[in-house]
This record gives sequence, C-alpha cells and structure tokens, in this order.
Amino acid sequence: MKLAFALVALIAFVPQLASAQKEVVWSADEKPLAEQIDGLRGLADDVRAGTTKDLALKIRKLPATENRLRLAVGLAGLSTEGDFGHAALQEVATTLAETLRERPVPWAERKDSGAGGNAPATREPAYPYIELAMLVRYEHVEASLNNNNNNNDQGQFRAAMAQLEADDRKREHPEFTLTDLSGKTWTFSQLRGKVVLVNFWATWCPPCRKEMPDLESLYQRFGSQGLVVLGISDEEAAKVEPFIHERKVSFPVLLDPGRKVNDLFVVEGIPKSFVYDREGKLVAQSIDMRTQRQFLEMLGKAGLK
Repeated sequence: MKLAFALVALIAFVPQLASAQKEVVWSADEKPLAEQIDGLRGLADDVRAGTTKDLALKIRKLPATENRLRLAVGLAGLSTEGDFGHAALQEVATTLAETLRERPVPWAERKDSGAGGNAPATREPAYPYIELAMLVRYEHVEASLNNNNNNNDQGQFRAAMAQLEADDRKREHPEFTLTDLSGKTWTFSQLRGKVVLVNFWATWCPPCRKEMPDLESLYQRFGSQGLVVLGISDEEAAKVEPFIHERKVSFPVLLDPGRKVNDLFVVEGIPKSFVYDREGKLVAQSIDMRTQRQFLEMLGKAGLK
C-alpha cells in the first residue's frame, strides 16, 4: 500500500488534475471499474490476480479522460500488494503508460518551506510518472512513453527513474539506532555478520498486517541461521505494543516516532522491506506487501535458503 486511499479520493494521487474540493463523478462505464478496484483487497489472492489484469485491459479501452488516469493510477497502487504475477503487472504498467501518453500530466512544483517562502519552486515528476517508474524499476516490467508530439512524458519518466536511483543510494549504507518495545537498543552497524530484513509498517495498514505472519514465520525459520527482522513503526508504543502482543510477534519491533529512520530510508508509503546481507550490502527490497514466497526470494539473495 504505497499510499492509502479509497477510490473516491483518488484525486489525491493526481493533484494537478483538479482541486481537492472537486468531487469525482464517474461515467456509467467508469463506475463499475472504480468499484471493482475499491474492492480488490477483499478478493482471494488467486482471484485478485486475474481481476487486476482484467481491470487493466478494461481501463485501457476507456476514453482518455482524467478519470481514466485516476483509475490507472489507483490500480497500479494496488497491483503490487502481493504476488499477482508478472503478466498482470505488465498489463497494469502498459495501461498506465498508454494513459499518460494520451493524457499527460504537468510537472509538479514544490516550494522550499524552510526558505521563508521566497525560494523559487522546483519541478519534480508528477506522481503517476513515479508510480510507473516504480513498477519498471522494482517489479521489472516494461513501459514506453515515446510520444513524438510531447517530450513531457519522457522527461518526467526519466526524472522519476533518477529520483528512485538516488533514493536507493541513500538506502545502501544506512546507519541508525532505535529502541525496541522492550527497551533494547539496536544499532544497524552492529548487526554486521547477520542477514537483516528491515520492514517498515504500521498498525493501521492492511497489507502490513497481512504480511506480518509471514515475517514471523521466516524469523522463526531462519533466526538460528543469523536472520534478524527489524520491524520499524512511527507510531507510539501505546498503540504498537498491544497490537504486537495480540499477534504474538517475536521479532524486534523498533519505534521511530520522529520518523528519522523512515526519512533515512525515504519511506513515503508502507509496507516496505529491505534485505541486507552479512556484509551489510543491500541485496533486495520491496515497494509493497510481499508473500512468503517473495520474501524467501529476497532472503535467498542474502544467502538464506
């Protein structure tokens, strides 16, 4: 769940399209698709994979309106919550790319709030291009934004890819110290020699809750082989502790109320997981919820089988 949303609030993904006060009105063709996307999390995983692919194909057939872009971005945001197969993800990426070619979005502008409001605004890629770049970089799908009539798409997509590459460089050699729920202090550099899986999560996050039993199972399975799972939450202990106790989670849960470590890892949506090998090298990462099979694949890159 890279960003939490309901379909009626999808406008938050594309603030350039309209004011936040504007209510989204779906056409007769769009509304059933919006409702299906809104209900994706309620489907069994084997059904959800096929439904996701089918929705991508149906969205592609809609007229190139603002709502089509909302639907394409919304589906992309949910398509990575688990293991729904490369074919489904490719259709989602193709739909988003085609929609952006037909309905380009302006660059986003951000002002430096720490400069007294006098600093000039800087341009950055609009969110739909970042979403597409994440699919390409982290889910290994293909996407083309070649448009002979408009260089806007390619420029934003390249900028989005460069931004993700810069974020990954920040994650390569993190150094942080946090305290877990029992009061024990954990320092990342002192875990050299261990395989470390850092998982960012929150109690309110449905995909985070869904993957937690798999993380616990993997911790029990590989703990004797040197696996350390560090769950990091930016919530208060009073909220996290009963949640962890109820679910019988035994791996360390660290508190980051000031979000310093979240910021260090450039975490803007959860869940996110990062795997470091015994030399402290980042060898695998996920941008969303993973299944046990996907976690095993990530840990395999650190030498755990």
